[in-house]
Amino acid sequence: MDSQKSRENILKKIRKALQQSVPLPFPEADGELHAFPAPKDDLAVIFGEQFTKLTGRFIYCPDEAEGMRSIVELIRQREWKEVYSVEENLKSIFEKNGFNSFSEKSIAESDASITTCETLVARTGSMVLSAALTEGRTASVYSPVHICIAYTSQLVFDIKDAIRFLQKKYGNDLPSLISFATGPSRTADIEKTLVVGVHGPKEVFCILIEDLQ
Repeated sequence: MDSQKSRENILKKIRKALQQSVPLPFPEADGELHAFPAPKDDLAVIFGEQFTKLTGRFIYCPDEAEGMRSIVELIRQREWKEVYSVEENLKSIFEKNGFNSFSEKSIAESDASITTCETLVARTGSMVLSAALTEGRTASVYSPVHICIAYTSQLVFDIKDAIRFLQKKYGNDLPSLISFATGPSRTADIEKTLVVGVHGPKEVFCILIEDLQ
């Protein structure tokens, strides 16, 4: 009987609370306020610093042709035979620059995969990938080396800015999968020893191409 009465009292309090509007404790949270101070350096510099701290390999190129040449030279130096990509627009850019040797095999047999990205988050050194570009996570996870091509116009400062970037681009039709890739995969689950490349690529390259005049 006592438990029934207590239950009714609790429900009565809940109903009463729902009838009264409660102001947000932090009304400015939905505004333009950032948790981190505005950047003083160029976003490309900030991204490069953060990305390399996470053992990512960062290459800046002044134009698209130089970016393509850098990747082709990397492929030659590493002697990669199977280079994988599912992005037709990306393949056409390479073909315009004289490279059309993409693998016809599965990604499981590839030496490296090449993708684009949605945006780059400078503060965390993260690449934002989506299913709209790369057909899920396979191209950036299953290959031992992931090469991401991005442009300076895709740089944003923080994660909040990246979400807004995506909302502006896609509106209500956001991709079914959006992921933030921050350097090579790593884990310290086994005896607290850091191991790289367990759940994804052992090496991650970001080729940043200047496209702002």
